[in-house]
Amino acid sequence: MTGFSLLEMLLVMAIIAFAGLLAASAMTGGFDGIRLRSASSEVAAQLRFTRAQALATGKRQDFSIDPHAHTWKAPKDRHGSLPKQLGIEFYGAREVQPSASEGGIAFFPDGASTGGRIRLSAKQAVRDIDVAWLTGEVRVKRGEKQ
Repeated sequence: MTGFSLLEMLLVMAIIAFAGLLAASAMTGGFDGIRLRSASSEVAAQLRFTRAQALATGKRQDFSIDPHAHTWKAPKDRHGSLPKQLGIEFYGAREVQPSASEGGIAFFPDGASTGGRIRLSAKQAVRDIDVAWLTGEVRVKRGEKQ
């Protein structure tokens, strides 16, 4: 009798699945890449929320990030942490920084902001979260490793 046994078929399917998993993780940067994309999306969403709160309340709203503690704070008692595996850098106006170790971006009732950049990195992958000072628009893009 010729053909393949069920065990042989399952073994081949497991090898194909494992190879697919390796290829997918290599293309997306693996778990570090997933962490990086997830964290940058979360920070960008909280920055957009902060801007929306400024527009809705008609009052200045502040977003802060502490690169050393890997934490962020937004209005309405929103706060969170970022994975310790990520590198975090902040570039922005010193006048709105809550402390020397924290970065801050203020959003105004007209939608404008003080602007800034939050750079998240994992190994060779970098994501820049840019906030435009004139419009308060939040953008996430791939950055260049320096």
